[in-house]
Amino acid sequence: MRSSYALLIALLCAALGPTPRAQAQQTPVKKPAPAGSTSPAKPVTTAPTPVAKPTPAPTSPKPSGPPLPANLGSVDFGTRYKNGKLLIDQTRYELAMQELQPLTVPTTRFDRAPEAAYLYAVAASRLKKWAEAEQMLNLLRNRFSQWPSLADALFLQGQLSFEQGDFDNALRVLAQLPPDRLVAEREYMKAQYLPRVKDKATFQKLIQDFPQDAALARAYADKLANGGWYTDADRAQLDQLITQFSLDRTRYTPRRAIKKSSYNIAILLPFELNDTSWETRRKNQFVTDLYAGLRLAQDSLQREGRPVQLFAYDTGADTLQLKQVLAQPELAGMDMIIGPVYKSGSKILARYAQQKQIVTVNPLSQDGDLVLDNAWHYLYEPSTATQARQAAQFAYNRLGGPRTAVVLYEDTKDEATFGLAYKQAYEALGGKVLQLRRINSDLEESLAAGFAGVDLKTLGHLVVASDGKQAGAYTFTAMKAQDARTPLLTYASWIENNRVALSQLDARDVYFVQPKYLDKANPGVRRFRQLYTQRQNLPPSVFAFSGFELLYYFGTQLHQYGPAFQQQLANGGPVSGTLFQGIGYPGGAHDNQYVPITKLERLEVEVLNPVDGR
Repeated sequence: MRSSYALLIALLCAALGPTPRAQAQQTPVKKPAPAGSTSPAKPVTTAPTPVAKPTPAPTSPKPSGPPLPANLGSVDFGTRYKNGKLLIDQTRYELAMQELQPLTVPTTRFDRAPEAAYLYAVAASRLKKWAEAEQMLNLLRNRFSQWPSLADALFLQGQLSFEQGDFDNALRVLAQLPPDRLVAEREYMKAQYLPRVKDKATFQKLIQDFPQDAALARAYADKLANGGWYTDADRAQLDQLITQFSLDRTRYTPRRAIKKSSYNIAILLPFELNDTSWETRRKNQFVTDLYAGLRLAQDSLQREGRPVQLFAYDTGADTLQLKQVLAQPELAGMDMIIGPVYKSGSKILARYAQQKQIVTVNPLSQDGDLVLDNAWHYLYEPSTATQARQAAQFAYNRLGGPRTAVVLYEDTKDEATFGLAYKQAYEALGGKVLQLRRINSDLEESLAAGFAGVDLKTLGHLVVASDGKQAGAYTFTAMKAQDARTPLLTYASWIENNRVALSQLDARDVYFVQPKYLDKANPGVRRFRQLYTQRQNLPPSVFAFSGFELLYYFGTQLHQYGPAFQQQLANGGPVSGTLFQGIGYPGGAHDNQYVPITKLERLEVEVLNPVDGR
């Protein structure tokens, strides 16, 4: 049997996708230049190129995997037990649960019933079926309290409680482990999960109930010192924690939110200025558009008496150059950092932000894992998981009819994240996702398999998480074949899909997840477009709009609250954006929690969940 520690690591790492390979090009580091000077980072004015998700190359159908164990469903319990273990090794967790469940029934007199129950809980936890896993572990602890490996079950149950946000029970369960068992592993687990506590009152209650827990003390001290929670009333308690647990006083000294008349902001983007080739300039147009939007926001803040100074750094397209930029001493004195673009660099900058206690905002990523457990790192965009949760809430509250759904998602990491988050959120509200299926929209047989056996007429609604053009056309063909009028929820990219007529989208109940929606009639949008075109001799791309909104919003936060404004963000709700529909980070969220849900009405896009109507 695999060790509990190995299981924990696998579970923690399962949610992380592969890191995209960084581009290998290297460019000398440019010295920072304040905006307004003749900085080499001045946006170029070549014609913009729309940046879209690359269309995945056609792939062959995925192999079915290793052969299934023989005699599935055997009446021999020993065979079923071996099958269950093998199926877990093959990552076929649903089948493993089916094989192992009969072995755990109280009336069964199988001598390996406790091991079967534990393996069942492991399989359920791999599928994030936390409640089922915990129920089986409770049965195991009650029936087999003398099982020699009970510590493994307690360890896993602690993680299940953490995953469900029951921090108090998690700490109580872990405290029941023998003092000499899994010591390093449980401390590692606490260090991973305790920073996820979102509110100060919960942390204070935990500190009161577990006053000798060193991992808890470190996590709370870190939140006070580095999470924007600190007030003068916390000084005595923080000092007491530092003394009692011998914490590094330098690390746990809060950065004071001293308000200033002007703030310095570092812009870390891959301008790649040393490569002047046409191909690179076209490829990097989104970067220069983003920077041009930032500069216009700087002008607006200046006119309103809230000046910010921008210092542009060329990070190139590889992590080596980013590390060289971060080594420059002046960067540690910045009040905020915006950037970078690539995921590998974002992880490096996230660590730097936490160490130096500088709020850092990633301008383009939608990967919520980047800001997990980091009080100083934010996404300007709503993460993919947040988009799914907001869409699920909208569907549950607004679509009516039977609260059932089928969710089809493209065979990519982002869409898999969307599909799973949607299922979890919708079912947490009380709905039921009947099927959660992966598709490859480049293969018609994969699309056919996705819709196979789905009764669209009786379904509450259908979710298709795919930008693939063929996915849209096939979905409407399937609906027509069943003469179904099922509400459909999908991505806003379908509006630009030339294989789907706008009249089809307008005539049916089709709802779009559209975080980048811009109302062309909005006075702010019209004014920005006019100013940008005058300055750049080009119409603005969506990246230019994003750059403006990002800096205008966070620059305003700096002037209102100083450079450690996390708690103020957490205490506020989404507000209307200057250009986009809304922005906000309530409840300690570190990605934008407002996601417009739109619909075509008479071929005009209408927002169905405006900020004021939330």
